[in-house]
Amino acid sequence: MQDPSSSLSVAAALDHGPADKRIAILRQIGAGGSISQAARAVGVSYKAAWQALDTLTNLAGVPLVERVVGGTGGGGAMLTPAGQALLDAAQAMDAARAEVLARLSGQAPAAARLALRTSMRNQWPCVVEALQVQGPLVRVLLRGADASAQTLRLASRITRESAELLGLVPGLPVLALAKATAVQVQRPGAIQGENCWPARVTRVARGEAGDEIAAQLDAGVHMVGFAAAASGLRVRSQVQLSLPESALALAVVH
Repeated sequence: MQDPSSSLSVAAALDHGPADKRIAILRQIGAGGSISQAARAVGVSYKAAWQALDTLTNLAGVPLVERVVGGTGGGGAMLTPAGQALLDAAQAMDAARAEVLARLSGQAPAAARLALRTSMRNQWPCVVEALQVQGPLVRVLLRGADASAQTLRLASRITRESAELLGLVPGLPVLALAKATAVQVQRPGAIQGENCWPARVTRVARGEAGDEIAAQLDAGVHMVGFAAAASGLRVRSQVQLSLPESALALAVVH
């Protein structure tokens, strides 16, 4: 029989760092044999714990946890060989990462952000300002973390489970990310509301499906988005960029 850990994709499962709550949940399951107990130990809901396991399993490509039926406790859960292998890899990577970041000292935050690989071209280091719970969702209010982006204000709308797993609290540094295709570029004053910024065009790439626009926001940061085809926008044109709150993703980089 093939070892279930042989096809484990460690790189994909640990791409966002082993110190997050998903790995902590997996570690607690290995120690206690219970998903509900693991959720309590990590400080998230049972639903969030299952979301974490589903995400890790999808990234790893093989089952990491299996149910145990029966017993005095009515059953529980245990790690598969792949789950244990992933924990071992996480521990080794955590030790190596800590050593590298210790050597980098003050450069560590920037180096950690560079380690996050993603197709999203819009990325901004931010700090969580406030959390607004709205039923099953949480509205996360952010401000730019860098000195050049102190006036940048953004809002992201995510599920409560995602907020729990990320450990979001006011003051936490995060990375805000958005696809260029989610950013709409229009003439000034087209719309009002959150995630709407005045800017000046710095580059235009025209296309039949839409004009790709790079612009510098008045807040000092750069953003890439799309305008309608044949928009007529040129370098130095004044524009307005907007982004749906649901399209702004968040990452916590350890």
